[in-house]
Amino acid sequence: MNNNIYQEKLMDHYKNPRNKKNIENPDFSTGRQNPSCGDSVLIEGKLENGKITDLGFSGSGCVISQAAASILLTSCTGKTVEEVLALDKDYILKLLGIPLGPNRIKCALLSLDALKSSLEKIKNN
Repeated sequence: MNNNIYQEKLMDHYKNPRNKKNIENPDFSTGRQNPSCGDSVLIEGKLENGKITDLGFSGSGCVISQAAASILLTSCTGKTVEEVLALDKDYILKLLGIPLGPNRIKCALLSLDALKSSLEKIKNN
């Protein structure tokens, strides 16, 4: 696919975010902020038998940070804790589909960092 299609996908997720909602009585919840640009995201979710059954986010920031949260949470619903903990920067970049500079990569990784941090706390308890 070319960059225009990916850019359209990002704008669609930014303007019409999936999973932008509060989760009632979440099993996990973690927020992250990018101090250099002010982006913020709060990830909440539900687990059942080691699988993520529901995810939601709230936050504000640039198109990349907010679209990445929407796209990531859509892709992680139904995955196991271990599957999500194994995800990395390359996974996010593949989901987004456009080249990003060093500053924009921080925006893209904000939601993955929050989600993994939350799941690591659960796994370690």
